[in-house]
This record gives sequence, structure tokens and C-alpha cells, in this order.
Amino acid sequence: MNLSRRSILKAAGLLPLAASTREWRAFAQSAPAASPAAEIPPMLFVHGNGDQAPVWLTTFWRMESNGIPRERMFAINFTDPQARTDDTVAQPQHSSTEDQRRELSEAIADLKRRTGAARVALIGNSRGGNSIRSFIKRGGAADVSHAVLCGTPNHGVFVTDDNLGNEFNGRGPFLRGLNEGESEVVPGVAFLTLRSDGQDKYAQQDGRFIGKPGVPTGVTTDGPALAGATNLVLGTIDHRETAFHPRAFREIFKFVAGREPARIAIVGETQVSLSGLVTGTPGGVQTNRPVTDATVEIYRVSPDSGERIGAALHVSHTKADGRWGPALVDPAWCLEMVLASPGEPITHTYRSPFPRSSDILHLRAAKPLGSADAGAGAVVIMARPRGYFGLPRDVVLFDGREPADVKSGVPTDWSATLRLSAAEVGRPVAGLFNEERIVARAWPAAENRIAVAELTY
Repeated sequence: MNLSRRSILKAAGLLPLAASTREWRAFAQSAPAASPAAEIPPMLFVHGNGDQAPVWLTTFWRMESNGIPRERMFAINFTDPQARTDDTVAQPQHSSTEDQRRELSEAIADLKRRTGAARVALIGNSRGGNSIRSFIKRGGAADVSHAVLCGTPNHGVFVTDDNLGNEFNGRGPFLRGLNEGESEVVPGVAFLTLRSDGQDKYAQQDGRFIGKPGVPTGVTTDGPALAGATNLVLGTIDHRETAFHPRAFREIFKFVAGREPARIAIVGETQVSLSGLVTGTPGGVQTNRPVTDATVEIYRVSPDSGERIGAALHVSHTKADGRWGPALVDPAWCLEMVLASPGEPITHTYRSPFPRSSDILHLRAAKPLGSADAGAGAVVIMARPRGYFGLPRDVVLFDGREPADVKSGVPTDWSATLRLSAAEVGRPVAGLFNEERIVARAWPAAENRIAVAELTY
């Protein structure tokens, strides 16, 4: 019998003490037996549709802060992370479910070879969970100890007779094949699903979140749950936070390690080394294909004004493998990272201090300036790759006010855009999301430059 935290507290007469605006509930489960760090299986993290490995940045840091060796973790970077419109029809710079399964299979084999482990734990967000299930279902169960699916649309984003070839159609052959049988999981693999309590944009009954307002999707908020799995509801978190929120980290760690994490906060390092890939967006499509002849510059900046402090800390030029770095920085420094990729806007990304090192700090240029930007003196973007902006759930202020292009209710927007006049070029622009604050500078759009205040949390 599945019991919610609300039910347990109500029965105990403790509900008034525990109620909050972001209450969570979880189905009862028995945690696996505790294991020392050396016995915890290597972990492979799988990003979602259109994403990159760096979305797992804070998860890696929290894992490391709990004693998980960096070399026992890997985050895949799918070559073409965008799903096809029809899984059976080739589409440039898009991947099929079979493409994803094949790349994931290769990454698992490599992680097993490097660590000597017989089995690995797979943790995926959104579409990444589809790839994990596809690998396990199609003969990969012997290689996998745990499968954690975070916000994965296991029963579809929509259920319809139209476009049956779409990977996210719950009535299509791909998902029907994964869900067939009395149990929706594969024996021998421990499955955990993490989902939102009504705030996941891809688990909604109304089609307005997928461009069809008023049309029933055939999906409910319980869509990510699987028969036979341990299914947890984390509270009013959004689609991406099902993987990257601190609450999600706690459940991921506990499920794989068999014990509670010692800490949720990230333990800093005294010196930080940063590196990664430069990837491209040909024709505006997000890919993870390496970019040659890109230039990366890194500057220390003032946390209050975004102004540069001194000369560049790092300058590198990518070769055919697209790699940049390493750059050594102080963990207390706010940074400006300037990416100049051939044929793309020069992107000035402003970041909060990095408490720990990372070799998956991959960089992509911002989307090209479009018709909406015509006449703007400067374009500044505030972006949150590991979650959405929830109003009124969160404090979201951009240049001192709530962004007009962020909708209230179910969180659906992960970026906001501010367009300034030519007279405002060069001035500071502050982005605030709850307790994280980043100050960017407005660069001239006439020089094909875009500024991005990229939030870490």
C-alpha cells in the first residue's frame, strides 16, 4: 500500500506542524543496505532533450562532497540531443531512440571498463530516462544495478492517435513497448522514479503546455510513475528540479548508496580547475558536436557591477575535439566567460563563483539575434539550466522587476530576455533567483554580442 507523507502525518496528528508551501510527500520504501563508498556502483548521468552533460554539475559536486570519487561518475553528452519529430524519419541534427540507446550502451561499456565494475547505476532526467529504459529493456539489464528516472515522461507527454511515431506519444510503439506487461520495470534492476506534485510542465492534463490549450493530453501528474518501481513525489518542484533540486539529490544518493547523504551542501575546494567542450547550434538546433576554432576567454568580475577585474585569467582556442581549458580560478571569484564560435553570436556568460572543479563545463553560444531583437541596443538573458522560474513560488527579479516573459503558475520558462536601448549599452544588469544573484554587463547587439547571466542553482 502506498502511503503519502501527508497521510502519515495526519494519522499521527502532526500535519499542522509539517505543512508548508513546498510540502513533499513520498511513498513508503525500504532503503537498500548501507554500503561504503568503494562498494557504491559507478554512476552514469543521462541528460534530457536538447541538454548537455553540465546540467549535472551541482549533482557531481554534491556527490563528491559525500565522498564519491570523481572518477566513478560520468555524464554522457549525446551527439544530437534533440529528439526527432517522428522517431522513424531521419532529421538533421536530431537523434532517434536507437541513436540514444547505442550511445548510452557505449558509455556504459566504457565506464565499466575504466572502473572494473560489473554493473553501473544510471540516473536520467526527462528524455534521458527514456534512453535508460530502452537500454535496459533491450538486453542491458545485466549491466545495470539501479535506474533512477527523474521527471521522465514514462507514459508520454501526450496520448493520441496523431503522430504515433513521436517518442513522447504514450500511444506510440516506443513507449508502449517499454510499458508492456503487468510490471513496467525489468527484473534484476532497482528502479526509482522521482516526480513533481503537479508542477511538471510535461505531466499536465491540459495541452496548453505543449501548444494545445484546452485539449486533454491523456496524461496526468502521475505519468512519470512506473508499476513495479519505487515511486516518490518530491513536492512542488518543476520538471528539471526532479533531477537537480537538493531534494532530488537526497533521494538519488540514498537509493544508490543505501544510506542518507552526510550533507546536501557543497564542500568547496581551495583551488578550482575548469574545462570542457565548446559545442554548436547549427541552424539553431542544439547539438553537442565539438566546435573547432572557437575562442574562450575568462575574466574575474566584480559581483556588484559585473566589471572586469584585471586581464584575462584564461584564453584558449579549440581544436577538432572542441576542448577548452583547463582554467585555474579562485572559488570566491565571480566570472565572465566569453565564447566566440565561428558564425555564432559572441556570448558573454556571467557566472556565480564555482566552489569546485569541473571538466564538464561545456559551452554553447547563445541563440542568434532574431527579429524580436531588431532595434535593441543590447540583449541580456537570465538563464536557469537546472530548473524553471516559478511564479509566485520563487523570487525572480531581472533588472529589478519580475520578467514579463516568465509566466505564473506551473513553471514553464527557464530563461528571460531583456532588451535595452543603445543608450543603456555597458550598464550592469542584475539577475536574482531566490538567493543567487548575478550581475551581467550589457554588450552592444550591433557587434553581434549577447550577455547571459547563467544561474548555477
